[in-house]
Amino acid sequence: MYRIAKKFTFSASHQIKGLPETHKCSRLHGHNYSVEVILESETLNGVGFIRDYAELDALQDYIKLKFDHRHLNDVLGDDFTTAEHLARHFFEWCKGAWPEVAAVRVSENINTWAEYKA
Repeated sequence: MYRIAKKFTFSASHQIKGLPETHKCSRLHGHNYSVEVILESETLNGVGFIRDYAELDALQDYIKLKFDHRHLNDVLGDDFTTAEHLARHFFEWCKGAWPEVAAVRVSENINTWAEYKA
């Protein structure tokens, strides 16, 4: 199985509802997120790619247009703005563009990540 990945970044604010008032994530705050899209295939195209990395820049365009320097509660229209929910959102968007998408990881910092895969 061949596997490739490409990472993109953006900054955004959010507030996670339903947590105790004393929990730091219940307050308005922000992160410098990274989104990593992972593609897998048993075969390669005629030039030896799963997919050209340049094609994946469409995800960066989507992120810059809809997510970068925005409030995620407003963007997503709800209070489910955890890294887990973002990973699923980006997975579904990517899967619609590239059938080889196997997973998407979202990180809020260098120490943690959430992954969604089918």
